[in-house]
Amino acid sequence: MKYYAVFLPVISAERSTQFRPLHLEFLEKGRNEGWIFANGRFVDGSGGLVIYIGESIDEVLARVKQDPFVIENARGYEIHEWELVTNAIIP
Repeated sequence: MKYYAVFLPVISAERSTQFRPLHLEFLEKGRNEGWIFANGRFVDGSGGLVIYIGESIDEVLARVKQDPFVIENARGYEIHEWELVTNAIIP
């Protein structure tokens, strides 16, 4: 499996607020099913970051396009394969 960092820059603050509950449900589902490693918002309000787990960028792109933020044009997206390097103990 590979990791992919997906930046979600704000396109519309109003639409982001409107669709946030659906986006959070989507993220929770991904964490519970194991295809999201981690996620969080940028405290400056510019967007957020989701770390996806997948076999390929195409697999991750298909999931990103299911995010309500992306579907409703509240956020854009930028995907980069990410090499995890850590000494942290990850549960």
